[in-house]
Amino acid sequence: MNRTAPAVLVLEDGKRFEGRAYGSEGQTLGEIVFATGMTGYQETLTDPSYAGQIVLMTAPHIGNTGANDEDMESRRIWVAGFVVRDPARISSNHRATRTLDHDLEEGGIVGICGVDTRAITRHIRDKGAMRSGIFSGDLLELSDGEQLDRVRTGPAMTGRNLSDTVSTVEPFSVPPVGDRIGSVVVLDLGVKQSTLTHLAERGFEVLVLPQSVTAEHVLSLKPSAVFFSNGPGDPAASNAHVTLLQEILRAGVPYFGICFGNQLLGRALGFRTYKLPFGHRGINQPVLDKATGRVEITSQNHGFAVDMPIEGVHESRTGFGRVEVSHYSLNDQVVEGIRCLDLAAFSVQYHPEAAAGPHDANYLFDRFRDVVVERNAAAGAGDGK
Repeated sequence: MNRTAPAVLVLEDGKRFEGRAYGSEGQTLGEIVFATGMTGYQETLTDPSYAGQIVLMTAPHIGNTGANDEDMESRRIWVAGFVVRDPARISSNHRATRTLDHDLEEGGIVGICGVDTRAITRHIRDKGAMRSGIFSGDLLELSDGEQLDRVRTGPAMTGRNLSDTVSTVEPFSVPPVGDRIGSVVVLDLGVKQSTLTHLAERGFEVLVLPQSVTAEHVLSLKPSAVFFSNGPGDPAASNAHVTLLQEILRAGVPYFGICFGNQLLGRALGFRTYKLPFGHRGINQPVLDKATGRVEITSQNHGFAVDMPIEGVHESRTGFGRVEVSHYSLNDQVVEGIRCLDLAAFSVQYHPEAAAGPHDANYLFDRFRDVVVERNAAAGAGDGK
């Protein structure tokens, strides 16, 4: 990689930021978003929820701890492009087995460095997330107008379904750690490895299924519970997953969803979703748990949210009984969690697995485990009668 080679970031509204090539050279298009985490860049890059997005890191120095196999959250880097201010010249960490530069080049990720990431972040906060493109190498020779045309004709995130891009093709399983309490079907909409690890550590036999699976197949497995993962795209474009979830809820199977899984629960209950101006992305997002009054610092990555009043108990518009908002953002009062009062179903908008931290929300996996253990105990008592 030649960091002295020129590159340019072009935004949909015509703003241009000149810098140097970082990673592979060429062209990449995607929605530009910013992530505020000061650590965990490898987890960010390999999070499937970032598919289709050019990610700008607000932390000024990226790559200083290198890269390794343990911190990979999936099988590859998913971001469409990468924007940093100062890439590390060398990596220095006892866990590093290679440089971040190596992974970017190996993954064919077109990036840019040497730009004013603070100015770009402020622009996105003012104007909102938008389509963008990075051009370097031979593509830098395109005229400004042609580069802008390519950006503006690129796919928008609204209305886009990306689940089939990131989901596993073949089912696979993860064995439980310790005593088995039951099985959980995980619908892979872009699941992270840390999520599967947390579920297995709670005694679940984890059955990971492709996003195209049918409700009939899920229920034929007789799972103790069902989990819908995080993932990229617009939840309003995932009608099939909403229908699938409604069938699971009607069957009375306990449900836990995170991120995309939270948005799909909201839609399954009859509430709409909407696009946030610039989303929540980072590992320092404050959320209030209404039941306890406790503030959690959470890891988040979402550009859409559920449209639902944060106060009061509401009736599901699709016949699933009473529901309430369990958590909300202290920054902008966005819905961050949903709890069904007449079903064993709940979800959160943030990432309780949070591999790079923080770990305030790990208890949600314990809560999910407790639901299944209580169900098992109740079933055992019933059999005893």
